[in-house]
Amino acid sequence: MSGVSLRALTLGLVAVVAVCCIVAYAELVTMYIQIGFLQLPPVVVALLFFLVVAARYGARIRERFRLSAQELMTIYSMMLVASMVTSRGLMEKLIALLVAPNYYANEGNRWQRIFYPYIKKWMVPWDPEGETQQWVSQRFYEGLRSGESIPWGAWVVPLAAWSILVIAVFFGFLCLAALLRRQWADHEKLTFPLAQLPLEMARGGDAFLRNPLTWIGFAIPAVIFTLNGIHQLFPTVPGVNLTMSLNRYFPNPPFSAIYPTPLYFSMAAIGFFYFLPTDLLFSLWFFFALTRAQDLVAAVFNAPIENMPLYPTRIYVGYQVLGAYVVLAGYLLYVARPHLRQVWEAVRGRGKVDDSQELIPYRVAFWGLTGSVLVSATWFMLAGLSWWVAALEILAYFFVIALVMARSVAECGMLMTETSFRPIDMHSLFAARHTLGGSNLTALGFLDAAFLRDQRGLILTGFLDGLRVADGVNIRRRAFLLVFGLAIGLAILVAGFLHLWFPYQKGGIQLYSYVYAGNPLLAFRNHAPAIENPVNFDWRAPTFAAIGMAVTLFLVMMRMTFYWWPLHPMAYALSASWSLIVFWFPCFVAWAIKSLVQRYGGMKYYLFFRPFFLGMILGEFSMAVVWTVLAAAFNVPAPSFPWP
Repeated sequence: MSGVSLRALTLGLVAVVAVCCIVAYAELVTMYIQIGFLQLPPVVVALLFFLVVAARYGARIRERFRLSAQELMTIYSMMLVASMVTSRGLMEKLIALLVAPNYYANEGNRWQRIFYPYIKKWMVPWDPEGETQQWVSQRFYEGLRSGESIPWGAWVVPLAAWSILVIAVFFGFLCLAALLRRQWADHEKLTFPLAQLPLEMARGGDAFLRNPLTWIGFAIPAVIFTLNGIHQLFPTVPGVNLTMSLNRYFPNPPFSAIYPTPLYFSMAAIGFFYFLPTDLLFSLWFFFALTRAQDLVAAVFNAPIENMPLYPTRIYVGYQVLGAYVVLAGYLLYVARPHLRQVWEAVRGRGKVDDSQELIPYRVAFWGLTGSVLVSATWFMLAGLSWWVAALEILAYFFVIALVMARSVAECGMLMTETSFRPIDMHSLFAARHTLGGSNLTALGFLDAAFLRDQRGLILTGFLDGLRVADGVNIRRRAFLLVFGLAIGLAILVAGFLHLWFPYQKGGIQLYSYVYAGNPLLAFRNHAPAIENPVNFDWRAPTFAAIGMAVTLFLVMMRMTFYWWPLHPMAYALSASWSLIVFWFPCFVAWAIKSLVQRYGGMKYYLFFRPFFLGMILGEFSMAVVWTVLAAAFNVPAPSFPWP
């Protein structure tokens, strides 16, 4: 099977089930360990580490227990996409969404009158013509009573309907990954930083594990999170605080206007960012600081300070980011013109390009992507969107947001994919939101929550990183069609069951609030006033979007013209995202450490310390899995981990 063995697939399927169970319990029940939504999920790295260690020592007993690098990377790729499906990539955003508008509707928010007339019956497991808090929704949030069972029948139709959209979107991303791989990996030589750690573990496991610096790095977070876990059980034992807020030190104007700026001290993030270029690290924390500086300027000049709808940033920064994404998407397509021309010739049957080694032949990938976009847009229209709104949403999602987010991972190694705007915010560049009407805004309440707002766990990056590790261990890329297909199919079944079982057994209101009372409600709360009360067009949207486009165009041109130019345009686009709110400080620390190491020790000492920082990643991620298992087995509280 060109590098993919039956044993690897079997172990991979077992690992997929384990990943689904660990992620669902950690994120929904334990709540303090968000273990699956990063683009390099801690659960996957930790389980791969345990597997490498077990295989190494197992081989001393019997040689057949040894796992090859190809087998390890097959299992890793299956776990990678399974983690994303179980976490923010799908299930955490979809399942609760289908009942939340019914459970949380009340006389105060008037959702029954505002939204219910536009909700299609096939989209939800409750009756939109009925009352609020129907049985299927109430038991989902409050738990089943003695003798009651999960109403599986009520969920069959809506889950089947949403599965059509999920399959279309995921297959579209698979086709997009096939079309992008050669341009990004072979022509532009992107490094795919998130793929380097698993490849290092698979290809150089013995030497890596024998290096004492690896275990010194591993021990630091292991000791800290062991102490913090014991502190949860016995508060008299001191713990190590890994989170603080900088705003507490600036209580007076104009500094009090600065948007909340937490400091998360993640040793894994510091370890990972050590491997990124220093100019990129500088750009990331510099542009993040610039967003806070804009708050100061606004406060000094008494300008109105308003937040971007549904995102943790100001409106003047959020729309700059929108403009930046548009320019970056255009730039990525512009640079890829020669490759895209070859793809088009292959689609027409006239090209000589050899795509036999790609994940999917270019012709199939092109028409598959086209079909996925059309099916998704049609689904959107059946859900209530006008044709032009459906086109705007799906095209912006695939070819602006997902494209730029995937690039941020492939080039910049971002551990988290998150934007600062939704596709519908592009409509605000030209007209007020209330002009969309009730049907469009109701459908967008569902689609924003399910796909279009929170981009963490974007599975497109999993496909691209999976292809990169396949290349790294000489697996035929086309064999990964089966790898991805089996993993996603099983993950959807297992994770879907768990995401229904946990709330019906424990009550959704007792589980992770973001999943059950946060994400499913945000868009509806945002859209309800626009349906009831027309508002004037906000000139700030196009103004700041134009500024963002101009700044990004300048940064792109400078970076293309001068090799020494230190500011990366992607960092500007990411500056207002939750990703940098979480990781700006680890970026700063890693930049400072790496700059000093390279300045005074050169490449020799940079390479010397690599195992130490890899060990820190493995230590923190492994402790997350250990504490999840302990919490589940012994019903004890777990320490929080600094990547919320």
